[in-house]
Amino acid sequence: MSITQQYLLDSYRASQHGEAAPPAPGSHDWETARELRDHRRFRAVLAGRPARGRMRGALSRWLHGAHRHRRPLH
Repeated sequence: MSITQQYLLDSYRASQHGEAAPPAPGSHDWETARELRDHRRFRAVLAGRPARGRMRGALSRWLHGAHRHRRPLH
C-alpha cells in the first residue's frame, strides 16, 4: 500500500468516526529535517566535537591536503 493510499484510508476512517483528518504526507518534512540536524549537532557536542562547520572543515582539509601532495608540473 502506498503512502497516498494509506492517507486516503486514514482520512476516510477519521471522517466515519467524526475525528480530525490526519496531516497530508510530506507536510512535516522540513520540520523533521531540522530536528534531525539539531539532534546530530547535539550528539556532536556530547561527543566533544564541533557542532557546526564539520563538513566544510573536512572538505577544506581534504582539498588543502590534496594540493600539498601534488608534484609541480614542469
